[in-house]
Amino acid sequence: MGTLRVGVMVLSPPFAGMDGEAGLDVDLMTAVAEAIGETVQFVPSDGATAFDALAAGDLDCIAGVTVTDGRQRHAAFAPPYLITGQALAVDTARLPGVHGTEDLEGLTIAVQRDNPSRQVAESLVEQGRAAKLKPYDDLPTALSDLSIGRCDAVMALAPTLTELTKRLPAVDVVQKGLSVENIAIAVAGHDRQLLSRISVAQAELEDAGTLQQIRRTWLGNPYADQRLGVH
Repeated sequence: MGTLRVGVMVLSPPFAGMDGEAGLDVDLMTAVAEAIGETVQFVPSDGATAFDALAAGDLDCIAGVTVTDGRQRHAAFAPPYLITGQALAVDTARLPGVHGTEDLEGLTIAVQRDNPSRQVAESLVEQGRAAKLKPYDDLPTALSDLSIGRCDAVMALAPTLTELTKRLPAVDVVQKGLSVENIAIAVAGHDRQLLSRISVAQAELEDAGTLQQIRRTWLGNPYADQRLGVH
């Protein structure tokens, strides 16, 4: 039995806790490792360094990452286990008239560096629908600045933004579905054998209902496509 070294994104609940422990991806990868007969070692990571570590052989795979064209040039992905999208949060006490991207004219959008949300926000700025883009190293800092007026809105992946704003009474997620994002497990591009083993294990966990239960536990919605079953 070997050890599967899994990069999990820190500061990204409900996928992983603030310290990289406890969350949807931790439960998912624990189940995947068991299914392929491996022990699991979780390595707290971030989007800026995880793919470098994967390419260098310091990680076997990364959980909880958005599939992008750029990332597909450097890694291979199992089928997505979650489909979600970018969302927008504002301090509704300070900006009660902002209900979505149509109301951002003249305002500053905060995003996390090296995150797909940046492309969505940049498009709004280019179209003149927002005034400025402000990148941050992590979402908790961006949301803290939002609370004290250093930025006007924060854009991030809907599950994470929803979870983090629960701690901020005046901040609300006002719009979801700003993009379609596939969340999947990444492996090194050359490691087709591991990719196959993970993909088969993931499919078996889906068929057994295990993945549905994990999603229900952490997201309140059992569907892979989180746009389903939401009213």
